[in-house]
Amino acid sequence: YQRRVHGTVFNRIIEVTTKMSEEIAKQFVQYYYHLFDNKEERVKLAPLYQNSSMLSFEGENIQGQQAIMTKIMSLPFGSIKHEVKTIDTQSSGGNTIFVFVSGDLKIDGTGTALKYSQVFHLVPTDNSGKNFFVHNDMLR
Repeated sequence: YQRRVHGTVFNRIIEVTTKMSEEIAKQFVQYYYHLFDNKEERVKLAPLYQNSSMLSFEGENIQGQQAIMTKIMSLPFGSIKHEVKTIDTQSSGGNTIFVFVSGDLKIDGTGTALKYSQVFHLVPTDNSGKNFFVHNDMLR
């Protein structure tokens, strides 16, 4: 009987954590791409990264907030539109969240969409469970 009770409680805790992770991930992705897709707003992505953050962009590894923002701000396209098709999440140790996003990119108003995949590893900045930064960011 105790095993069953503990199993039920454990499953409920996992379920709540998964739902919270999914909601946090969804809100993060909407916010991130809203800023990224607006050239004038991209600079506002900076607080989402820290000096320990790592970006892998098409095979190039970039570490640190300043270097990541330099890369993001130097991208040659004028306008971009992320069309998210899927968002998958996993809770991980230390209340971190892995977010896998896939979809289509439309660059500079072209009709042809490019497929993309992006993974974010979100790490809490405090114990509130509400504030996260991007520790790892991988884009292909």
